[in-house]
Formats: sequence, C-alpha cells, structure tokens
Amino acid sequence: MRIHHLNCVSACPLGGLLMDGVSAGSLRGRLASHCLLLELADCLVLVDTGYGLNDVASPRSRLDPVFLALLKPELREEMTAVRQIQALGFNESDVRHIVLSHLDFDHAGGLDDFPEATVHLLSDERNAAAAQKTVLDRMRYRPAQWGSEARWRSYAANMGEPWFGFDTVRCLDGVTEDVFLVPLVGHTLGHAGVAVQQRERWCFYAADAYFFHAEMDLARPRCTPGLSAYQTLMEQNRGQRLLNQQRLRELKAQQGSVVEIFCAHDMREYERLAATASLESHVEAVPVRRGQASTA
Repeated sequence: MRIHHLNCVSACPLGGLLMDGVSAGSLRGRLASHCLLLELADCLVLVDTGYGLNDVASPRSRLDPVFLALLKPELREEMTAVRQIQALGFNESDVRHIVLSHLDFDHAGGLDDFPEATVHLLSDERNAAAAQKTVLDRMRYRPAQWGSEARWRSYAANMGEPWFGFDTVRCLDGVTEDVFLVPLVGHTLGHAGVAVQQRERWCFYAADAYFFHAEMDLARPRCTPGLSAYQTLMEQNRGQRLLNQQRLRELKAQQGSVVEIFCAHDMREYERLAATASLESHVEAVPVRRGQASTA
C-alpha cells in the first residue's frame, strides 16, 4: 500500500500566530485539510475529502457564511481531492471507497466528486448530522454536500477487536482489513479516527480529535489560543474530547515508534508527512490501472 498525503484546500482563519503558531505578522493563519489517498492493488481509498469542486464553484450555497468569513478557505479547484488525484494519473472512478472521520463541511465537501465510491462512517455521526438539532449543527453539517447519501454505509461504534486499547470498527464493507475506523467521540458525537496498517507500522489519522501538534506532548500539552477556542466552540462532548486527547497522548508516548499519529489541520504535521512520503522510495506499492475504473 502506498499512502499519499493531500492538503485538500487550506483554511486561513483569523488570528495569525495565535491560531496556527507560525504566522507572525499576519492577520490570518494557515491550516491544512489533511486527507489520505491509499493506493491499493485494485482500487483507491480516500480518507476524508476536504472541500470539493462544488464548494469551490458555489461556496455561498454550500457553506455557512460565518465559517466562510472566519476560516476563509483558499477555494482553488486544483487543491480539491479529485483534481489532485487526477494529477497523480488516476480517474475519480478509481476511488471506490471513502472512509470518513465525520461529516463537517471541511471533511465531507468532496463526497460528490467520486460517484463510484462507497462512503463509510459511524452511525452516530450520520444520525447526528441528519437530526440538525442545534444552530451549530446546521452550520457545520451541510446537506448540500450529501448527494452521495445513497452510497453511505454506517456502522455501530463497537464492531471489532480493540486496537492499542481503543475500540474499533473493522470489516468495512469492501475495504481492506488494514483500514478501519477508531471511534474518538468529542468533536462530534460520531467522530472517528482512521487506522491504516502499512507493513509493521501504523498510520493513524486522528482527524479533529486535536488540532495542534503540541497537544500530543504528554508532559506539557499545549495549544494555540485560537485553536483552543475553536475546539471548544465546535465540541459536542467536552469530557469525551479531552479524555480521548489524553488517550492519544498516552498512545504516542507508549507506541510512538510503531504508530504515527497526526490530525487533520496542523500544517506542520501535514508538510512533514507529505515530504517523508515522497522520499520513501523503499515502500512497496502496486498501483491500480491508472485512468480506468477498478473493481473493489
């Protein structure tokens, strides 16, 4: 399996240095929309989608105006997942599965760009997004992005053997057993990370379980003021969010040599992993037949 790290449209939130920790002298910071493209022998699997083509073309009809103003995403077509995948020599029909951490607008905006893909997510997330119970729910969950809903497959939160003490949802319909969901409730009620086994190591996408790399420092966890406030604003279960962050710190401290943990929006994590992946020529990969739809 070859893993490609994609930044599927950066966000530029107000706050600069107080938001991302690096953008000194700027009113706005810079956050990644980190997604994974898994290149298997017979198909592609996408982990989250970032923003999509329709978000770029019609942002005001697809995205909440408050979040558009606050985050000011760089809505460039070439940065969408589908265009980056095409630039790698594939077609959108080669993506046969999308494993989704949660349905927030900046993670699910590209679902409709992959018409052959089955979408896998937790049932609790699907139900919470459909219920739209609060004003925040209606701002973050955007049904205009869900033309793929007939192809969604949802799963209860406990359906597999534990993984380093975490509950798992394994045996995703049609997906290799090396890829599975790990429930990490807190940011949303059905939020999940995605574990990917690559030889003897694990790649663990924690999505929005945390936002800033230093939050994973077991001895002295810290976050920028802007991202700390944003996480508090967006959380649906504070106790579970903070508990899962602590569990992730402990996982990193105990298993950091075999488990690479990263989140969705830290630009430094994204740039490091993308650079490392491009240099790892020793990683064995068997590409799908490029430019043709594959069978799952």
